[in-house]
Amino acid sequence: MRFSLLTLFFCHFAFAQTQYPKNDFRPPLDIPMQLSGNFGELRPNHFHAGFDLKTNQREGLNVYAIADGYVSRIKISTFGNGKCIYITHANGYTSVYGHLQTTVGEIQEYVKKNHYKEKAYEIEMFPKPNELPVTKGQLIALSGNTGSSEGPHLHFEIRDTKTEFVINPIFFGFDKNIKDTKKPTISSVYVYPLGNSTVNQSRQPLLLNVALQKDGTYLASKVKANGKFGFGISAVDYDDVSFNKNGVFNVSTFLNGNENYNYQFNTYSFDEMRFVNALIDYGKYKKSGQRVQKLFMKTPYALSIIKTDSLRGIIPVEPNLASTYRIEVSDYFGNLSAITVPVEYDAATPIVAAEPVMSKYLIKVNKDTNFEKDNMSVFFPAGTFYDDFNLNFDVKNNRIYIHDDTVPVHSNFTITIKDDSYPETLRDKLFIGRISGNSSSYNGTIRKGDVFTAKSKTLGQFGIVLDTVAPVIKITKPVEGKWISDQKKVEFIISDASSGIKSYNGYLNGNWILFEYENKTKKITHTFDDSLLAEGANDLKVEVIDNVGNSTIFETHFFRSQQK
Repeated sequence: MRFSLLTLFFCHFAFAQTQYPKNDFRPPLDIPMQLSGNFGELRPNHFHAGFDLKTNQREGLNVYAIADGYVSRIKISTFGNGKCIYITHANGYTSVYGHLQTTVGEIQEYVKKNHYKEKAYEIEMFPKPNELPVTKGQLIALSGNTGSSEGPHLHFEIRDTKTEFVINPIFFGFDKNIKDTKKPTISSVYVYPLGNSTVNQSRQPLLLNVALQKDGTYLASKVKANGKFGFGISAVDYDDVSFNKNGVFNVSTFLNGNENYNYQFNTYSFDEMRFVNALIDYGKYKKSGQRVQKLFMKTPYALSIIKTDSLRGIIPVEPNLASTYRIEVSDYFGNLSAITVPVEYDAATPIVAAEPVMSKYLIKVNKDTNFEKDNMSVFFPAGTFYDDFNLNFDVKNNRIYIHDDTVPVHSNFTITIKDDSYPETLRDKLFIGRISGNSSSYNGTIRKGDVFTAKSKTLGQFGIVLDTVAPVIKITKPVEGKWISDQKKVEFIISDASSGIKSYNGYLNGNWILFEYENKTKKITHTFDDSLLAEGANDLKVEVIDNVGNSTIFETHFFRSQQK
């Protein structure tokens, strides 16, 4: 991964304000707009790509097309945005509606037809412009809780149709639907000594004390330092009606009145999403759950929203020179919170030493690196990490130890293990798993003879795992031999204890039928369709296969009358 410094270093930090249409779009719901998540909010491994709109803590609310256009993409997934519709509009933008309970009307007929055509629940469709046209305000779906949603809501995005960059929906006139008179909250300020620097006689990061001033701004305790250092903050934003923590819109820092670091959540590409792990203090997040946003870059990384000077937000301190550092955090509506930090040189001997370096293996960001011991190895391509660091590596007790998950990984690294201890008959049941305690998680594994290879974006312990246990299928309401003429659906809970479920299929009287899968409950559900049922006796079969090929078949029969 190569970084261009020219894309990062600017003397002037003003963001160009694209003129987005303000009156083309209506809200996607017909209830007052309330946010449970805003654009750019810091999420695990990604920035939030749109608005999360509250749906009164329930599913089934009407979802409308925000403008004329056509359905250009429909994606049905068990993770991510779940059931999701994309509508392309004539003004150059595409709107996205995620976590849907169901699509409706002609869209639903189109989706169902393709489910049965592909004989799969997880599908992706790209209708032609004339296949599914929609008008502004047309009902397209019902809101839901599908995919990786943690509760009922509507995920709503606006993208540039050509580039597919996501754009902050607030720019499209939706600011008039949100009341916000509250300042962002900066809950903590940290200072980070860099290299052999000392800050307040410490070579480890410190939390600064902050006091409220009469003018409504805050003053932090003085930083006395020698060498170079940077700052970090924990900050959230609130509006007047939602009462939940949202992400901040703009962060700017100034050294002696000159802006030296800034980011604003206007627009970015999906390729940049994982840089959230470079923006935050990832180690602190993994240890405590607190997301501290760093206001400096030790090593440049290509996150386009960041504008900085040649020092990348790093603060140098010189003898006999005092400085003033200022942090400003603001929302779209101009509400602003500010913290001033006095800075001066201090050559005092450190009292708190830096954390000891426990490993002799140095990883350089822009260099390919390979480590090998016994029958195991790991390969890190250049650009796998964000900063140089000392890696812990070892092989013992049939496991490869690759540091731990307090260091963020940007792109895949490769693990290779040679293992001939299992007979050939069992080797197809083996995979490389990431091991934590007594459990392991599956990594897609390629086998050539007795050599196993897998890729990962998470550091930790890995080893060969044997899975000979078939998945489990349990029906939630038994139907064996029963008349179920009034029953609307049949449900199963499916699970696998080791490698995880790869696929499942259901058959009614020998014909494939659609089961919808909900990963949060591990349920698959088939809603009965009279056109697929036989009068009287019906045979039902469900087959589940895990990631190494173990399979389980559940068979039952029931009776049903089509007579009304």
